Amino acid sequence: MHTIANFDNLSLAEMEKLAARTAKILRGGDFAALYGDLGAGKSTFCRFLLRAMGVIEDIPSPTFTIVQNYDLAAITVWHCDLYRIQSPGEILQLGIIEPDQTAIRLIEWPEKMGRYLPDAALHLTLGFTADDNARSLTISGQGDWPKRFST
Repeated sequence: MHTIANFDNLSLAEMEKLAARTAKILRGGDFAALYGDLGAGKSTFCRFLLRAMGVIEDIPSPTFTIVQNYDLAAITVWHCDLYRIQSPGEILQLGIIEPDQTAIRLIEWPEKMGRYLPDAALHLTLGFTADDNARSLTISGQGDWPKRFST
């Protein structure tokens, strides 16, 4: 796994710009795994990313629904919050790991997926900083992720 970028003190505006940049490089079949403690900004990052992709409707956190789908012109985005998942086996019932080159999966709490998280996933790790209005973010991945982020 390669570290692509580290950000130590992202404001909400900077996080929004970074989410928009990420939205431009995601394509069908991609998994974006968002790690971080409760309140670290995973859902906020996903909302920014979905807005940048053209979602205009309300974007609730899928904590209770577990999966929220957004059908866009050329792609479907699955926003998944696995916080309430008790075992990796439950992932199979959700259908999110089925091969689908027309869908992007945004996965909060990806550690709940266990072996079902693809090796080729993009990893976004959010954390708290001394400034309550800022967050840290580490972006990592293997395969072509470093190249995709460099363009």
